Amino acid sequence: MLVTRLAFLFAALFLPSMAILPDVMVIPPQSQSAGQVHEIQMTAKKYEFSPDPIRVKKGERVRLVITAIDHDHGFKLEAFNVEQKLKKGDPTTVEFTADKAGTFPFKCSVHCGIGHGRMKGTLIVEE
Repeated sequence: MLVTRLAFLFAALFLPSMAILPDVMVIPPQSQSAGQVHEIQMTAKKYEFSPDPIRVKKGERVRLVITAIDHDHGFKLEAFNVEQKLKKGDPTTVEFTADKAGTFPFKCSVHCGIGHGRMKGTLIVEE
């Protein structure tokens, strides 16, 4: 009996207000991109990453597919806790969520010769 009264009260209070809601459901921006991935093809070779810089939007799931062309390299993006060895000729996938805006450096993390210290790039995460 109490359950019936509660159901009747709910229907009396909330159903009339639902009749005035629009037929369109508004999806928040973060939900719209759920499941979508921003994929970027990259190369690594003495002593550069290409493309550089990389630009993504805050909140995006990012997938970098990086191919080391000349020999083994590495990819280290400290701001997003990413470090991955890149085997020569094998496309390597690196994924992370760009959950903070700003400009973040990345670099080669495997010694690749005399210019290794110059092998750097920039990730730009825009609002």
